[in-house]
Formats: sequence, C-alpha cells, structure tokens
Amino acid sequence: MKLKRKYLLMSMLLIVIVALTACGGNDSANNEKKEDNSQSGGLDSSVTLRMLEPGGESGNYVEHGFINAFTEKTGIKVERESPTSLGKLQSVVKAGDTSYNLIEMSASNLEQAVGLGLVEELDWDLINPDPIFDEAKHPYGVGYQYFNTVMAWQANNDKKPESWADFWDTKNFPGKRALPDWASFAIPLALLADGVSPDELYPIDLDRAFKKLEEIKDDVSIWWDTGGVPIQALVNGEVEYAAVWPATLIADPQGLEFTFNQGLLKMAYFAVPKGAKNFEETMAFLHELTKAENQAKAMEIFPYPGPSLNLESTLSDGVAEQLITSDENYPKHVLDDPKWWNENADEVNKRWQEFQLNR
Repeated sequence: MKLKRKYLLMSMLLIVIVALTACGGNDSANNEKKEDNSQSGGLDSSVTLRMLEPGGESGNYVEHGFINAFTEKTGIKVERESPTSLGKLQSVVKAGDTSYNLIEMSASNLEQAVGLGLVEELDWDLINPDPIFDEAKHPYGVGYQYFNTVMAWQANNDKKPESWADFWDTKNFPGKRALPDWASFAIPLALLADGVSPDELYPIDLDRAFKKLEEIKDDVSIWWDTGGVPIQALVNGEVEYAAVWPATLIADPQGLEFTFNQGLLKMAYFAVPKGAKNFEETMAFLHELTKAENQAKAMEIFPYPGPSLNLESTLSDGVAEQLITSDENYPKHVLDDPKWWNENADEVNKRWQEFQLNR
C-alpha cells in the first residue's frame, strides 16, 4: 500500500513537472513571439503610410528591402511618391498637409529641415532599433543607406593611386582628372590631398582647401554633377583618374579599378514631416530600416548598404568583400559632417561660386 502510494505521488509530481515545463516552453515561445512582433502589437493595420522618395532604383531599393517586409509583418501598406526634395517638404508643411508620413532626405537636407522646423523629433524607444552605427541614429532621422565617393582608374593603368595626395600628384600620376562639381565633395578631397588627417578634417579650413583646388584645376577636364559621367569618361579614356560613385562598378567593373582608401562616406535618411499622422505606425516602419536582413535584401537592387552592425555576417564572402561598412572597409572611409556644411552653407556657396567662375 505504501509502495502504491509512493508511485502515485511520483506520477502526480511528474505530471506537474511536465505541465510546468510545457507552460514554461509556451511562455518562452510567447515571449519570443512578442519580441518578434513588438513593432506590430497595437498598430492600426488599416492605415496606409505615404512616403516621399527619390523614385527609380532608389524607390525600388526601399520597397524591395523595407516596405515589403514591413507590410508582411504588420499589414500596413506604404504608398511611394516621387520625387522628393527639401522644397517639396517645405510646401507640404506650409500647406498644413499632414498626410505624408515619411520623407527620404540627404544628411545636409535633414539638417536644414531641422533648422527650419519641418520635421518631427523621433521616438527612438518606439523605433527600438537593431544594432546600427551611431551616425544612423539622428534625433530627427534614421539613416538607411550609405554611399561613398572614391578614386578610380583603368585597370590597365600601371600608375595606381592609393591616396588623394597621389590623385593630386599629376607629375607621378599623369593625365586628366574628373572631380565632382559640388563643394561638399571636392573640398574634403582637396584637404585630404593636402595631408589633413581624416579625424582633423572638420571644421573645414576653406582657405587651405581652395588653395589646393587651385593646384589641380588645370588638370581637371571634367567637373561632373551626374554619377555616370566620370565612369564613362574613364571607360572612354577621356580622363586617367576620376572621383566616382562606385556602386555600378561593383556589379560591372567595365575595365576599371577603384580603392576604398580615403573614400568620402555620406548617408541618406528617412525623416517624418512636421505634423504627420500615424506616428506609432511610422516608428514601426523606421524600425525595419535598422534590420540587417532587410538591408541585405535592399542590396539586391544596388549595393549601397544600410547601417546595421550585423550586415556583413548576412552576406556571402564575395559581396561582403565590397561592402562599404565591412570591418575592413569602413575604417578606410572619411565620414561626412552634414551639420558643419549646413552651418557654413552661405560662406561655402559663395567661395565655391567664385572658384567656378575662375577655374
């Protein structure tokens, strides 16, 4: 009888343990599910977010990588509208139009928009970002895409520059050059060529920069304002060296080479127009911009990466080798300071226009 009671007690204890384990397992699964869905809980899936974006491949990049993932997770649709500009944002806010939820902006335009009171401060607790680079966490914008400017040349050219000082050295690296016709690109390159270290680039020494630009202006046959121009000039042999945006060369080198050394690194952002509705749903979309898997998906359209610290681990070796933000390549770049450019825009524009007239 005692033995029978002992077995009965043991059986009951076993049942309790199994039940508690099952409950614990369910709690764990529920917690994981809750964490996975933390951005969709309590959201209104019936709303549609409106987005101003650049259009073309850039718009496809956003939809392929981020919009599709967001809609699949939350049921919330996102309507794209292009093009986007600071002027468009100004007109929307001035008109009291609160129907736009998101706008894509360059870093410099974002700084201007903040100064003009055109964008909402973000709630980073609601965004709850995955691990990302610090420069992507702006109080008024989420950085979603890096792009860079590097030096390039024909692969069969024996004289291969390794720095902007080499690029400026027309004696040892002879031939015509192509440089961007934008102050915020050309001026930092000139200072790097003059030996300024990346960590001392800002605040910009304009006198020193323009003095260095004077040294090379006679050897610059193309001042470009469209990314395809310098690449085509290199392919055609119109110039021997050029500052380029290298994204297209990663997929199709076209007989050219480039280096990440001293590349200029800039970032594009998504911000929220002043007075926009559906703030929590918008913050949930911004969360998707921080996810490595979404950024990897977007890179299937073109290879400009997002800011995830985990992106490299999601890519194949061949793709990771050309990743701007890889552990190897990111330190080779010089990060832009859009706040400085915005604060000094009037003086820079005046000096740049004078330089343009006299080159």
